[in-house]
Amino acid sequence: MVIKLHNSLTNSLEEFVPIEPGKVSMYHCGPTVYDYAHVGNLRSYLFADTLRRTVEYFGLDVEQVVNITDIGHLTSDADTGDDKMVKGLKREDLPLTLEGLKTLANKYEQAFKDDLRALNIETPHHFPRATEYLEKEIELVKKLEEKGFAYTLPDGIYFETSKLPNYGKLGGLTPIDESIARLEESGKKSPRDFVLWKLSGDNHLGFESPWGVGFPGWHIECSAMSHELLGQPFDIHTGGMDHIPVHHNNEIAQSEAAYDKPLANYWLHNEFVSMEEDKMSKSKGTGIGLSKIAERNFSPLAYRYFLLMAHYRTPVNFSWEALEAANNAFEKLKRFVGPLSTVGEVDESYKTQFQGKLENDLNTAQALAVVWTLVKDKEVSPENKLATLLDFDKVLGLGLK
Repeated sequence: MVIKLHNSLTNSLEEFVPIEPGKVSMYHCGPTVYDYAHVGNLRSYLFADTLRRTVEYFGLDVEQVVNITDIGHLTSDADTGDDKMVKGLKREDLPLTLEGLKTLANKYEQAFKDDLRALNIETPHHFPRATEYLEKEIELVKKLEEKGFAYTLPDGIYFETSKLPNYGKLGGLTPIDESIARLEESGKKSPRDFVLWKLSGDNHLGFESPWGVGFPGWHIECSAMSHELLGQPFDIHTGGMDHIPVHHNNEIAQSEAAYDKPLANYWLHNEFVSMEEDKMSKSKGTGIGLSKIAERNFSPLAYRYFLLMAHYRTPVNFSWEALEAANNAFEKLKRFVGPLSTVGEVDESYKTQFQGKLENDLNTAQALAVVWTLVKDKEVSPENKLATLLDFDKVLGLGLK
């Protein structure tokens, strides 16, 4: 068994070799719980679930972390604008207090977890909240200060990216002309410098720290939580393609500057889900949630099937017509399995084909093609078809049993 994964760090297909034989540690960037997730957001977690199910299918033990960002995610990658959680408080007319933040976070964290259950996504082993790791986040910022990677501005503590020679190695960031970059307003030494601890300013909403009341930067939260729960380095870090230029490069920079070792060995990124040629965006309100799918009488698992029809690194264009086509195929598969009651033996020839598709960078589209070839194969008994399909469903997660 050789699983090959496309590592964004090297932009190449690589054989996956875990740090500890037989065990896999995974960190997945979770949601900022200020609003409902849309179906584009959910692709990242379905991909992470497929990855987990695949390595478990091949007999490896998994420790999986999906974080919950409940403070510290600014509306702009340039460290400007409201915190997204504060934006949620204002939208829902909740008090600008820590208790108000907790109320908002509880509501949308529960909604997110409900979406995961509806999509038959396995529960991660750890669901850490950023506000539960404030002590570790502060410790990490202090460590970066002590090592000379941080500097102070009136609105917070910033990471000096020029101090790290290989900053931006994920995805190959293009050089910028520092001489013409507009830095006057922010005061940052480089436009790519990023906040480690943001001071609250006039609203005084936040947490005590050595630098004043405020909240951790979005990036520092992930670095602190992954280090505490998985150590450093860990095996696999995933997220959407939009995380590559800023969030994931900043995670790498601060973690490697602090601990002098890689953050993660493999970086995997899923492509976007678009609707009418535009990327879905939660912050802009240009997305639809699972509730809209249910209102049209589609099962959330039909959406899972829809995403499995495409390779995770292939952009997907969502439309109701495309979802209906996926739903028809999914219902057809359920109708085939439904009358079968006697479970025979797994057909090893088809299992080998199925595994081969997964070993090639989790190619679920080709794996589904193997499913339909099996369904139509008159040489395989119904009992053995059922056993084989149920075996495949350990990865597909379509709830066929």
